Amino acid sequence: MPGGNNIQYFADSDTLAHHLRDEITSPNGKKVTLIFAHNGTGKTRLSMAFKELGKAYDEEGQTTARDTLYFNAFTEDLFSWDNDLENDRERVLRMNMDSAFFDGLAELEMENRIRPLLHRYCDFDFSIDYDNGTISFFRDERVPREDGAYETKRHDNIKISRGEENLFTWCFFLAIGQLAIDGQEAYEWVKYLYIDDPISSLDENNAIAVAAHLAKMLKEQDRLKAVVSSHHTLFFNVLCNEMKKAQRYFLNHDDGGYHLRDTGDTPRFYHVAMLKELYAVAQSGKLYTYHFTILRSIMEKTATFHGFNNVGDIIKRDPDDEDGTLHFRYVQLLSHGGYSLFEPVEMMPENKEIFRKILGNFMRDYRFNPELFPALEAEEATA
Repeated sequence: MPGGNNIQYFADSDTLAHHLRDEITSPNGKKVTLIFAHNGTGKTRLSMAFKELGKAYDEEGQTTARDTLYFNAFTEDLFSWDNDLENDRERVLRMNMDSAFFDGLAELEMENRIRPLLHRYCDFDFSIDYDNGTISFFRDERVPREDGAYETKRHDNIKISRGEENLFTWCFFLAIGQLAIDGQEAYEWVKYLYIDDPISSLDENNAIAVAAHLAKMLKEQDRLKAVVSSHHTLFFNVLCNEMKKAQRYFLNHDDGGYHLRDTGDTPRFYHVAMLKELYAVAQSGKLYTYHFTILRSIMEKTATFHGFNNVGDIIKRDPDDEDGTLHFRYVQLLSHGGYSLFEPVEMMPENKEIFRKILGNFMRDYRFNPELFPALEAEEATA
């Protein structure tokens, strides 16, 4: 449903997914749609709703057709570790071969497709056992010999880190995505790519590299439409800068449903948009416990930008600032409660007042464009 200020409102993820599909397939639909949303907003739920709308079923409820190749938390769950607890030697990553994601892999020489992508980021290698649906990892190490020369020592069946596993899974998806872009027979059914937060557990350098490579891959093809959603500001801004013609949205969620804002070219720094949301709910009184988590995220980015070590440094004006120390403890305590956007808990009145004080102090100490917050500007003028 349309709203003011380029905002559209949707009651649930299914309705929003329908809208995205209609928009993408319209005569003026963009090749790529970018969505920024904070963690807990429902990005994964939206990606699954989008995927489900592209399925067809027979009378027995079996899937007969699909149109979306997706990457999200469920894609990562298609891989699981078998750590060989009995012997602690044959550690492998198992693939759920019942998924259409792995259709026809043995004939496609996937190692040769994945390896060049993986070695952009990692120094380990791998081999795939298609018959058993397992992946084993190894790493080569240069070690000195007694004569002063070096030889290569291979470490087999290694357990890679969580970050490395995430990168491997992502490169696996990219290789399959490229097959779909190329129209390879096993993936001719793919019409849409839906990618949700592919950069969890990655450092900033890899986030930039992943975003730049993904943007290049999507720009250079015309066969598929793509939706990319993320909570990572740097990753998202790289995508925006690389794909200037992409449709860009800011997605928010509360007990009233989904709010989809068309950002156009601005704001590029999406934490400013989130700050506007926090200011609005603070004014309205509709404050929930998860708003402390969002505020902490904004403060962390601000602290980093201004060269401080942590959030406390921008809340406390000096070591003896008792109010600042108390506010820092509130932010620490109430931003780590695991609160859900789908079961929102409204703040107690006293916590709402504390939240308003912390937010107000932050916005005055680290001044933002006053045109974005006219009510705050009016308060300061009459103070």
